[in-house]
Amino acid sequence: MSFPKNFAWGVAAAAYQVEGSTKIDGRGATVWDMMCRKENAIWNGQTGDVACDHYHRYKQDVAMMKSLSIQAYRFSVAWSRVLPSGTGKVNPKGLAFYDKLVDELLAAGIEPYVTLFHWDFPLALYHRGGWLNRDSADWFADYTNIVVNKLSDRVKHWITLNEPFCFIEQGHQAGRHAPGDKLAWDEVLRAGHNALRAHGKAVQVIRARAKAKPAIGCASIGNVCLPAADKVADVNAARRAMFEIKERSLWSHAWWGDPMFFGRYPEDGLKVFGRDAPPVEPGDMRDIRQPVDFYGLNIYVGSYVRAGKGAVPQPVVPPVGHALTAFRWPVTPGALYWGPRFLQERYGKPMYITENGLSNVDWMALDGQVHDPQRIDFLQRHLRELRQACSDGVDVRGYFQWSIMDNFEWAEGYKERFGLVYVDYPTQRRIPKDSAYWYKRVIESNGTIL
Repeated sequence: MSFPKNFAWGVAAAAYQVEGSTKIDGRGATVWDMMCRKENAIWNGQTGDVACDHYHRYKQDVAMMKSLSIQAYRFSVAWSRVLPSGTGKVNPKGLAFYDKLVDELLAAGIEPYVTLFHWDFPLALYHRGGWLNRDSADWFADYTNIVVNKLSDRVKHWITLNEPFCFIEQGHQAGRHAPGDKLAWDEVLRAGHNALRAHGKAVQVIRARAKAKPAIGCASIGNVCLPAADKVADVNAARRAMFEIKERSLWSHAWWGDPMFFGRYPEDGLKVFGRDAPPVEPGDMRDIRQPVDFYGLNIYVGSYVRAGKGAVPQPVVPPVGHALTAFRWPVTPGALYWGPRFLQERYGKPMYITENGLSNVDWMALDGQVHDPQRIDFLQRHLRELRQACSDGVDVRGYFQWSIMDNFEWAEGYKERFGLVYVDYPTQRRIPKDSAYWYKRVIESNGTIL
């Protein structure tokens, strides 16, 4: 059994996590630069100032991807590298970096997938209210226009936002991610609403300005529920649990997806949030509900559910000693079957797995190589489930492994290693792990060797 013809086999990364060069060539500061200056905000006080030095080593990194048979690279553009103040004057050197990166990828036969926002909000705009300011949607649209004008003659795949849950709730309510705020729920939801408006306005800009026919989507993350047993009742319970909102949390595909696809917030979510629900002005939902071409899913973990009394979903506690990644996330391969299946049932769009992977305890062995059998096992289990989903009729167009190489893992600094390629940070040496060579064989077989 193989994956569909023309299935895109890729890897992913994000600007702040790999580029480094935060203070050169005119780049402006971001909320993550600010977050890294906060006391005890990042593990061991680490920063993204150097990261993987991808800004200087992109040619080497693209050549490495080519040697591993990578077909697609999902990367993000740093807003403040293009517009140091978030608006106003364009930074030619910053825009030129992405121009050269796209050319290098295409010359290597690698398709670029561009994410316009992966959490690195310009600090100058945060000082003007950030996502709480309704103008943020227009700021983002103007920035999108600049990037699209420069790259869209060669870039065909566009992702507007990466994981609104993380940069809104984790960044503005829990304070664990940049900008590190702990706001009241009415402010958090207002910020989220403006981010959704930014998504919709960016879609409109791409549609109007792209020089090559674009494929546009958003990369979302949220709760993925799996049936505890292969029974109709449990499947129905898992589906219901995946989309219902019963508590004040934005860890929900429905809260973000329903406005984009249905033009409304889910009723149960509005009831839970009550008077704190975001203010919706005339035209907002029309702006948010723009036609998109795919739905991007970032899936790392799922939770098991069974049907309780009256078919009410009940969470299933994992057994003692269940498998955990280095990040202490449960290993639940079925998430790559049920997540895409349930989301396609709800939204009816083709999908990409825009992120999937694990943090593993990796180090260089005495033979100079990096052996990571746990990652190979993890990926094989997950990709088998995804292949089965495709076989059962779920329209999945591609898979992006997170990540091409170890990098700055946000609040965890360099503690967590998600890469297929090991990075020795003091020397910036790249060492493909065993999993990188295994993934190469998977790609070349279109998944038949799984």
